[in-house]
Amino acid sequence: MFIAEIWRYPVKSMGGERLESSELTDAGIPGDRVVHVENARGRVLTSRSRPRLLLHRGTIGTSGEPLVDGRPWRDAKVAHDVQVAAGEDATLVESIGLERFDVLPLLITTDGAVASLGYDGRRFRPNLVIGGVEGLEERDWEGRRLALGAAIIRAVDLRQRCIMTTFDPDTGVQDVSVLRTIQRTLDGTLGLNCRIETAGRVRVGDPVHLLPAAP
Repeated sequence: MFIAEIWRYPVKSMGGERLESSELTDAGIPGDRVVHVENARGRVLTSRSRPRLLLHRGTIGTSGEPLVDGRPWRDAKVAHDVQVAAGEDATLVESIGLERFDVLPLLITTDGAVASLGYDGRRFRPNLVIGGVEGLEERDWEGRRLALGAAIIRAVDLRQRCIMTTFDPDTGVQDVSVLRTIQRTLDGTLGLNCRIETAGRVRVGDPVHLLPAAP
């Protein structure tokens, strides 16, 4: 097995950026979900209810600042685009704590599981895609540890999938059959919520080893 893809999503619910390498820390991939959208009441808005957010792309600039569609996230034009996508009172807010993650700081999927469904893997918004995996083998990894690059992670549990998977990442068009298929064939779960046990750098192509289960 090997690391096939590395993804970071600097702005929660927007498109992300594909990386060739990254550190893995206790807080996942640095720069991941460091900005989010909220309304005037402080409620976090996501593409579950505002799918047009997916049509914008978050990246990290050379200075370390989050960008939206190549512009600084505090830019007035970005603010306008966010309001168009998420509502007149929507605004971008910086996120710093671990609560910015829906579950845990790292989500992995495998090429075998994604191929079994036949959908674009970007719908599932993984941080890491593990290649060379046979079919649905990931479903036996709950509680197991994986060594990848210089890091060790623990696959805590399978990720329960939501309506966000039904929106095309390029067009925002909804296809509810995606989630129905996951619910029917995989009990509504795909991918694994993970913790980082040993921090370290990972690169595309690094080997991945499933470690022996603890006694």
